Amino acid sequence: MAIQIYILSKLMEDNSYPYKLKKELSEPIPLDKLGGLTESKLYYHFETLAKKGLIEAFETIKEEHRPDKQVFAITAKGRDELPKKIYKLFETADTISEMLVGIASIEYVERDKVVEILEKKLDNYIERWEQITNYDTHVQVGNDKEKLLELISGYMETKVEHATFWLKELIKRIQQNEI
Repeated sequence: MAIQIYILSKLMEDNSYPYKLKKELSEPIPLDKLGGLTESKLYYHFETLAKKGLIEAFETIKEEHRPDKQVFAITAKGRDELPKKIYKLFETADTISEMLVGIASIEYVERDKVVEILEKKLDNYIERWEQITNYDTHVQVGNDKEKLLELISGYMETKVEHATFWLKELIKRIQQNEI
């Protein structure tokens, strides 16, 4: 879904073709390689979006001694669908790193709705963590497993603190229009 959001967002800015978007992702930082995005995956998502009627072939650029370039444009249906895809990404993402494409495309959605989604996610996250931290009153652990439990608890607590801190930070920055 993130790749499709990226494509639709880029096509909101200007018509483009797969190779150009791949090149933009690879320079100056090789984000394509870091994200495992191959040219064939990008072409696949362009085809999928075209089949759904979210984008359409706009023109073909012919250059001598080079393959033709199929330039795509976003359709009215694609413009309508983009915000839905972004909201769904925020709703289903488990981590901020999974939300990055949505964050980068925030201009195409209502900020208040994104904040509402994130605040609900934060509340659920905190509630789940509180339930987990209360398990030690219900579970008896032998001395041989005490160190293991300390390690797991410490790791999980640090992970939750980190995630909640950055989720709160993201909410604040969206509310203050810093992002």
